Amino acid sequence: MLRFKNCRSHFLVVFVVVIFSSLACGPVRATVSYDDKAFIINGNRRILISGSIHYPRSTPEMWPGLIQKAKDGGLDVIQTYVFWNGHEPSPGKYNFEGRYDLVRFIKLVHQAGLFVHLRIGPYICGEWNFGGFPVWLKYVPGMEFRTDNQPFKVAMQGFVAKIVNMMKSESLFEPQGGPIIMSQIENEYGPIEWEIGAPGKAYTKWFTQMAVGLKTGVPWIMCKQEDAPDPMIDTCNGFYCENFRPHNPRSPKMFTELWTAWYTEFGGPVPRRSAEDTAFAVARFIQNNGSFFNYYMYHGGTNFGRTAGRFIATSYDYDAPLDEYGLPNEPKYGHLAELHKVIKQAEPALVSSYPTVTWLGKYQEAHVFSPKSGGHCALFLSNYDPQNSAKVTFWNKQYNLPPWSVSIFPDCKTEAFNTARVSAGSSQMKMVPVKSGFSWQSYIEDTPTADDGESLVADGLWEQVNVTRDNSDYLWYMTDVNIASNEGFLKNGKDLVLTVMSAGHALRIFINGQLSGTVYGGLENPKLTFTGNVKLRAGVNKISLLSSAVGLPNVGTHYEQWNTGVLGPVSLSGLNEGTRNLAKQRWSYKVGLKGESLSLNTMSGSSSVEWVQGSLLANKQPLTWYKAIFNAPGGNDPVALDMSSMGKGEIWINGEGVGRHWAAYTAHGSCGQCSYAGTYSETKCQTNCGQPSQRWYHVPRSWLKPSGNLLVVFEEWGGDPSGIKFVTRTK
Repeated sequence: MLRFKNCRSHFLVVFVVVIFSSLACGPVRATVSYDDKAFIINGNRRILISGSIHYPRSTPEMWPGLIQKAKDGGLDVIQTYVFWNGHEPSPGKYNFEGRYDLVRFIKLVHQAGLFVHLRIGPYICGEWNFGGFPVWLKYVPGMEFRTDNQPFKVAMQGFVAKIVNMMKSESLFEPQGGPIIMSQIENEYGPIEWEIGAPGKAYTKWFTQMAVGLKTGVPWIMCKQEDAPDPMIDTCNGFYCENFRPHNPRSPKMFTELWTAWYTEFGGPVPRRSAEDTAFAVARFIQNNGSFFNYYMYHGGTNFGRTAGRFIATSYDYDAPLDEYGLPNEPKYGHLAELHKVIKQAEPALVSSYPTVTWLGKYQEAHVFSPKSGGHCALFLSNYDPQNSAKVTFWNKQYNLPPWSVSIFPDCKTEAFNTARVSAGSSQMKMVPVKSGFSWQSYIEDTPTADDGESLVADGLWEQVNVTRDNSDYLWYMTDVNIASNEGFLKNGKDLVLTVMSAGHALRIFINGQLSGTVYGGLENPKLTFTGNVKLRAGVNKISLLSSAVGLPNVGTHYEQWNTGVLGPVSLSGLNEGTRNLAKQRWSYKVGLKGESLSLNTMSGSSSVEWVQGSLLANKQPLTWYKAIFNAPGGNDPVALDMSSMGKGEIWINGEGVGRHWAAYTAHGSCGQCSYAGTYSETKCQTNCGQPSQRWYHVPRSWLKPSGNLLVVFEEWGGDPSGIKFVTRTK
């Protein structure tokens, strides 16, 4: 039934699903609509509970279990980004298979009876490599990301239209009988628009019109976009969003990213957020007229291969209700599931009335939802004091409220839930070592030099990604230094001082094939400088610098212009001439590692070189490849590799990229006791200080055969492979 704008009506319904003739304006049918209180799906007024599950951060074999656990946990909606660089790794060549089978993922959500919120973007941030943009996009002539730039708009529109048309062809939008009830264009663009000014505003106007013109039949949203043009719905992301108000007062109040904790970076602690405070954020949002909230993340998963953004760990657990391995993270999972049940009990009152708010004390208040038509009533009693419980009297009854909590009475009579009272049992998750070990073989990577016949040669220093196109983390910078026999340092036995400045992210210095130094940056400051003594001899000396990228930037204004690699200055001091500038002399470049070009991570490629074992096995040697053949651990529990004995590098199982390992980068931060009460931030409730930021690396069971599996580890720094163990994740 149609509902038209009426200034005297209690609610204003905005139609966002319209099926119409291109030539006539006749009666229309709306299947997804909304007002400032609720989403209306096939006539049913709904408070929608959503959770983010990113299909590439798990495997197709994991998807059904994750989706079912989300449903069992009380979710209505699964939210996911669309990952452009995974789907179009090179221009016009698409990938929608395996972990990138978006259609299969959405159909599984539909089969489970849940809805989908599709965040097409295509910019996603998401701590994902290059923010989800394919690297080739950077090299389109005249390209500028996320602004009023014609090359960017052409490419962006082409990909967005492809995804929308694919969804339409599979009948996946809700008006077609599918599960997709809303889409997102762009992502957190408001701060960027504000910074770049007029070009940003023009771009916002353009992508709004572009998205609406695709006629998806469902609402479009824009998160963190306060000036979102109609009919876009602007939404809130954060740890708390109770005070958020949409730009358009006729829009529903949406919390698109309720952060369940924070991401882990290499060199940083592991963040946690309590079940109590997460529930508190939800309850505060709902009692303040919220209509939609989404947990970011509900299942964080794993940044397999080289998909993680700059300095982001391989684990994307996010302290989500479902942990990285897909198991319930208790008590968070169970506590939130109880909260969802109570919200659904209160839903009839929530979607049909505005709250009446009464202050009961300095930090205490009551929110009552009671429709004028009667029949339904819901009460929220809140205590915002982070330290003290409170006794309050309301409607002639006394209630005891714990600190920093909300009590919910879905019928205005009986307390059904308090955010600070957790009845769900705690997780007793353990990482249990598997008894059988590995029989290792090793192969030492060659250290190339400037006269390597396969190298590129040029005067001066090149930016790394311009050369590698992100086909490898690694780029060799090589040059020769000629030392005259009459140099004074040769006679007095002193060393020269080499200085290398780099835009990041990690650097290994080799002099005449010998390791002479290591330096690396971090997420907040990826740039680095090496200054150290080096031993050179008379004649020609070979300087080889191995620059390692640890993911590409995923956020920031015009981050496509940011640099990586050795850009100089590079100098050698202590010579008769004083300081020699090496930056402008002739350099050779080699992309990647020999082992990468030989595909040593695969069964066929690994047979192309001579490996050694036993007493000849390389141990604690830089630039070393290790391989082992193994049988899958028994049972059905999730499995992981304990990499605590290793330094830095990459891992593969049967050719599949497990991810970057960097156990040698220990976590620096402030860890200690943590109270659930009080305002949460990403630096509160940190763990793992002084330990590796990530010790365990998830290996999906579906990647394993019963026997004859190949494990390959590239060790960049030097580690002890005898310490690598399989562990099982058990309750």
